[in-house]
Amino acid sequence: MTGIRTVLGDIDDFDGAAYAHEHLILDSPLIADRFPHIHLHDVDAAVDEVARCRAAGAGLMVDAMPISAGRDAVRLAEISRRTGVHIVSATGLHHDRYYGPLHWTNRVGPDELTALFVADLLEGIDEFDYTGPIVRRTEHRAGLVKVATSGEDPDARDLRNIEAAAAASAATGAPVLTHCEGGVGGIAQVERLVAAGVPATSIILSHVDKAANLAYLRDLAATGAVLELDQSLRERADGTSSVTVRAVLALVEAGFADQIVLGTDGARRTLWSALGGEPGLAWLASDLPAVLQEAGVGAADLHRIQHSNAQRALAWRTV
Repeated sequence: MTGIRTVLGDIDDFDGAAYAHEHLILDSPLIADRFPHIHLHDVDAAVDEVARCRAAGAGLMVDAMPISAGRDAVRLAEISRRTGVHIVSATGLHHDRYYGPLHWTNRVGPDELTALFVADLLEGIDEFDYTGPIVRRTEHRAGLVKVATSGEDPDARDLRNIEAAAAASAATGAPVLTHCEGGVGGIAQVERLVAAGVPATSIILSHVDKAANLAYLRDLAATGAVLELDQSLRERADGTSSVTVRAVLALVEAGFADQIVLGTDGARRTLWSALGGEPGLAWLASDLPAVLQEAGVGAADLHRIQHSNAQRALAWRTV
């Protein structure tokens, strides 16, 4: 397996733009209670939103919610079928805030987590997403492993999760997608994942433009990892007034055009057109390319950033 694993099967390529960090379904009792602003549970609304993205040029989306934190592979598969957009689902774990201190994910070791991650990747994601005592694996498999850290230096929980994510990636060849809280922590993530056997080119560091530090972004890119930039949807700013556009320009100028991917991280009901928000996730494919071109990004680099880099970064390695 050297292609991209989506919830509907393996593909070698896709047409159109990649959305490298999205949240199409976010549905758990905890999220509904504590984080209602990100509670995304309606398949019809998601189909409406994703279809608008498809019409604007989107071809693939990464749904970045991992194990037992609001993920639903069955609903993701339905969204993919109804819109024609390929969807990559994640295994792995997110921050503790999406689970709570008594959750089972805080009471197991790295070997047990690795086994679950590998099963999601190779066998199929549990229909109930490990929220109960019965596991009923679906035909929908995860396409990458997610891990989140809390700051510059990972804490004990982070280290356990990194160990498990790295082991699952090393065993399967699946890429790793990380969450960088506030945009920081990427250097430590890469160092530990690489030391555990994950090539830097198979690591996608998310939200790094939140740090708004161009020197830091160049240092991140120098590790060989892929940088996911996703603040443009919230900014909706023209030219160099946008931190995302400035980041793209700085990375391209420094020779890192092959290591940039874009997303929206659009886990806000207020951002979805289908839910009465604005500007809608389609903005990433419909408006941002023109902003980047006007700022000086050439057509070849834009194609890399929108498509080719994600195709390469999401592809599984031979192990």
